[in-house]
Amino acid sequence: MKKLLMIFAVVSIFAFTASAQDKAKSEIKFNEEKHDFGKIPMGTPVTTVFEFTNVGPEPLILTEVRPTCGCTIADYTKTPVKNGEKGMVKITFNAAFASSFNKTIVVISNAVTSTKYLNIIGEVVPKTEPGTN
Repeated sequence: MKKLLMIFAVVSIFAFTASAQDKAKSEIKFNEEKHDFGKIPMGTPVTTVFEFTNVGPEPLILTEVRPTCGCTIADYTKTPVKNGEKGMVKITFNAAFASSFNKTIVVISNAVTSTKYLNIIGEVVPKTEPGTN
Protein backbone atom coordinates (compact mmCIF):
# COMPACT_ATOMS: atom_id res chain seq x y z
CA MET A 1 0.00 0.00 0.00
CA LYS A 2 2.88 2.35 0.82
CA LYS A 3 4.40 1.71 -2.63
CA LEU A 4 1.10 2.55 -4.27
CA LEU A 5 0.84 5.81 -2.33
CA MET A 6 4.45 6.67 -3.14
CA ILE A 7 3.87 6.07 -6.88
CA PHE A 8 0.71 8.19 -6.77
CA ALA A 9 2.58 11.01 -5.00
CA VAL A 10 5.43 10.97 -7.56
CA VAL A 11 3.00 10.96 -10.52
CA SER A 12 1.02 13.81 -8.95
CA ILE A 13 4.17 15.90 -8.45
CA PHE A 14 5.22 15.40 -12.09
CA ALA A 15 1.74 16.28 -13.34
CA PHE A 16 1.61 19.43 -11.20
CA THR A 17 5.10 20.49 -12.33
CA ALA A 18 4.24 19.97 -16.00
CA SER A 19 1.01 21.94 -15.57
CA ALA A 20 2.82 24.82 -13.87
CA GLN A 21 5.40 24.97 -16.66
CA ASP A 22 2.68 25.22 -19.31
CA LYS A 23 1.07 28.15 -17.49
CA ALA A 24 4.39 30.01 -17.40
CA LYS A 25 4.67 30.09 -21.20
CA SER A 26 3.31 32.47 -23.75
CA GLU A 27 -0.02 31.92 -25.48
CA ILE A 28 -1.29 33.27 -28.78
CA LYS A 29 -4.85 34.45 -29.37
CA PHE A 30 -5.90 35.52 -32.89
CA ASN A 31 -8.71 38.01 -33.55
CA GLU A 32 -9.85 35.55 -36.27
CA GLU A 33 -8.41 32.32 -37.62
CA LYS A 34 -10.37 32.23 -40.89
CA HIS A 35 -10.82 35.01 -43.44
CA ASP A 36 -13.27 34.94 -46.35
CA PHE A 37 -12.20 37.13 -49.28
CA GLY A 38 -15.48 36.46 -51.07
CA LYS A 39 -15.25 36.84 -54.87
CA ILE A 40 -11.95 38.23 -56.13
CA PRO A 41 -10.76 38.89 -59.70
CA MET A 42 -8.23 36.43 -61.14
CA GLY A 43 -4.64 37.71 -61.13
CA THR A 44 -5.34 40.50 -58.64
CA PRO A 45 -3.51 40.04 -55.31
CA VAL A 46 -5.59 40.40 -52.13
CA THR A 47 -4.26 40.85 -48.60
CA THR A 48 -5.57 40.33 -45.09
CA VAL A 49 -3.97 40.76 -41.69
CA PHE A 50 -4.56 38.30 -38.87
CA GLU A 51 -3.93 40.19 -35.64
CA PHE A 52 -2.95 38.30 -32.50
CA THR A 53 -2.34 39.05 -28.82
CA ASN A 54 0.08 37.36 -26.45
CA VAL A 55 -2.17 36.35 -23.54
CA GLY A 56 0.59 34.48 -21.68
CA PRO A 57 3.16 35.86 -19.22
CA GLU A 58 6.27 35.12 -21.32
CA PRO A 59 7.29 36.86 -24.59
CA LEU A 60 5.76 35.22 -27.65
CA ILE A 61 8.03 34.48 -30.61
CA LEU A 62 6.74 33.32 -33.98
CA THR A 63 9.41 30.96 -35.31
CA GLU A 64 7.79 30.15 -38.65
CA VAL A 65 4.78 31.17 -40.73
CA ARG A 66 4.38 28.79 -43.66
CA PRO A 67 1.72 29.04 -46.37
CA THR A 68 0.84 25.68 -47.92
CA CYS A 69 0.66 27.08 -51.46
CA GLY A 70 3.02 29.02 -53.72
CA CYS A 71 0.20 31.45 -54.54
CA THR A 72 0.25 32.71 -50.93
CA ILE A 73 2.90 34.94 -49.33
CA ALA A 74 3.22 35.55 -45.58
CA ASP A 75 4.83 38.32 -43.59
CA TYR A 76 4.68 38.43 -39.79
CA THR A 77 5.91 40.05 -36.60
CA LYS A 78 9.46 38.82 -36.15
CA THR A 79 10.27 40.47 -32.81
CA PRO A 80 9.16 39.05 -29.43
CA VAL A 81 5.63 40.08 -28.46
CA LYS A 82 5.32 40.83 -24.73
CA ASN A 83 2.34 39.92 -22.57
CA GLY A 84 -0.73 41.89 -23.62
CA GLU A 85 0.90 43.23 -26.78
CA LYS A 86 -0.25 42.60 -30.34
CA GLY A 87 1.44 41.25 -33.44
CA MET A 88 0.32 40.37 -36.94
CA VAL A 89 0.44 37.78 -39.69
CA LYS A 90 -0.09 39.41 -43.10
CA ILE A 91 -1.23 37.09 -45.90
CA THR A 92 -1.28 37.98 -49.60
CA PHE A 93 -3.02 35.62 -52.04
CA ASN A 94 -2.72 35.82 -55.84
CA ALA A 95 -4.60 33.24 -57.93
CA ALA A 96 -3.65 32.44 -61.50
CA PHE A 97 -6.90 30.65 -62.39
CA ALA A 98 -10.60 30.88 -61.55
CA SER A 99 -11.90 28.50 -58.87
CA SER A 100 -12.86 28.34 -55.22
CA PHE A 101 -9.98 28.20 -52.77
CA ASN A 102 -9.31 27.20 -49.18
CA LYS A 103 -5.68 27.76 -48.19
CA THR A 104 -4.01 27.00 -44.87
CA ILE A 105 -1.19 28.94 -43.25
CA VAL A 106 0.79 27.17 -40.51
CA VAL A 107 1.95 29.39 -37.63
CA ILE A 108 4.62 27.95 -35.32
CA SER A 109 5.64 29.71 -32.11
CA ASN A 110 6.94 29.17 -28.59
CA ALA A 111 3.38 29.29 -27.20
CA VAL A 112 1.76 26.52 -25.16
CA THR A 113 -0.26 25.77 -28.32
CA SER A 114 2.83 25.85 -30.53
CA THR A 115 1.09 25.26 -33.87
CA LYS A 116 -1.90 27.24 -35.09
CA TYR A 117 -3.64 27.04 -38.45
CA LEU A 118 -5.04 30.07 -40.23
CA ASN A 119 -7.33 29.73 -43.26
CA ILE A 120 -8.20 31.97 -46.17
CA ILE A 121 -11.13 31.12 -48.39
CA GLY A 122 -12.91 32.65 -51.33
CA GLU A 123 -13.70 32.34 -55.01
CA VAL A 124 -11.49 33.58 -57.83
CA VAL A 125 -13.55 34.80 -60.80
CA PRO A 126 -12.35 35.68 -64.32
CA LYS A 127 -11.41 39.34 -64.75
CA THR A 128 -13.97 41.32 -66.72
CA GLU A 129 -12.62 43.60 -69.43
CA PRO A 130 -13.72 47.24 -69.31
CA GLY A 131 -16.71 47.84 -71.59
CA THR A 132 -17.88 44.18 -71.54
CA ASN A 133 -20.94 42.83 -69.77
